[in-house]
Amino acid sequence: MSIYTRIYTEPIFMCIFTMINFWSVKIMTHFTNLISIFKILLPTLTIVVLICSGFHAQNFGSNVHEFMPYGTRSIFEATSVSGIIMSYDAFQTVINMGGELKNPRKNIVRGVLISMIITAAIYIMLQVTFIGAVEPSMLARVGWHGIDFTSPFADLAIILGINWLVILLYLDAFVSPFGTGVAFVATASRALAAMTHTRHLPKWLGRLNQKYLIPRYAMIADLILAVILVSLFRNWNLLATVITASTLIAYLTGPVTVMTLRKVKPNLDRPFKPRYMPYLAPIAFILTSLSIYWSMWPTTIQVILVIALGLPIYFYYEIHYQHSNLKEQLRSCWWMIVYLIFMSIMSYVGSDGFGGQNWIKYPFDFVVIAVASLGFYYWGIKTGLRKIDLYIEKDSKKIKLP
Repeated sequence: MSIYTRIYTEPIFMCIFTMINFWSVKIMTHFTNLISIFKILLPTLTIVVLICSGFHAQNFGSNVHEFMPYGTRSIFEATSVSGIIMSYDAFQTVINMGGELKNPRKNIVRGVLISMIITAAIYIMLQVTFIGAVEPSMLARVGWHGIDFTSPFADLAIILGINWLVILLYLDAFVSPFGTGVAFVATASRALAAMTHTRHLPKWLGRLNQKYLIPRYAMIADLILAVILVSLFRNWNLLATVITASTLIAYLTGPVTVMTLRKVKPNLDRPFKPRYMPYLAPIAFILTSLSIYWSMWPTTIQVILVIALGLPIYFYYEIHYQHSNLKEQLRSCWWMIVYLIFMSIMSYVGSDGFGGQNWIKYPFDFVVIAVASLGFYYWGIKTGLRKIDLYIEKDSKKIKLP
């Protein structure tokens, strides 16, 4: 597709995504339900058909070296290159739409767990199927590094002569991203509207349509921002990686926030209060840090620059509308600022498999990040605000805090 074609087609598709969400949650839900069925049935059909067409167990090897010919590092490198992290990130749709679910206390947890389990099962089986479907003669001739399919499963189906499956797979290459686009418009608009409750964005962005209860102004603002971002990042892979890394940085605040709230308000009513959170939170923080590192240099520094663009807006609303003590706010966020600088440096000096200079080789780069992340985690909890924000405390009566 030429750059001129993309300039016109991308905004058109974004407008379609927005229109599907513009009138009713019910329309969007029915549409995404149909897409979800297609996205589950087609991979399942692909797995069954390719396994039945010929499964070569010897492709997995007979020892660890044959099973992982390029070592363990390649596993983590693939998470960024292949977009696996972004695929798993879809679970946030359940959370962002939680306010419009029936019985959110139970259904949010169920939705997240079910989506993660189904996604993991499909991805694992697809990988097993792909490895087993490759002809051993081809593997012996070129090795795994020589197998470079443009569309892996469609190319396998072409080699095996399963033409009807090829058509379905190419159809899925359009349908699946289309469904993802519709779902992300819904979640992004809700996230933007939610930020108005803490008075960090204009109130009109969070205004709901009285008939359909849709944050239409937030939806339009997201559409404009999306068109700008797509215009700036002409490489889809780069844009996907930047979005994923940005989302992961946002997730970093979750473990710290949960444990800080428990420290500040231990007696607050919490319908969902798992006892294992003190152990899960630091582990989640470390794993998220490693995932950010896997996004590779120079993506890490690019993401930080994109995040920095929003700081003037944050400071404006924080000072002029909330009259916050800037000194206290900075004291509580220094850990995050230093963390972002640390991750940028680590990404540059880390192993070459992740775009670094290989001054700190694999797996010692992972060890350094894990240990340092644990320090940043406890630093964040220790320097957290000593009291809950008045607006958050007011909303906590409607929305149960973790």
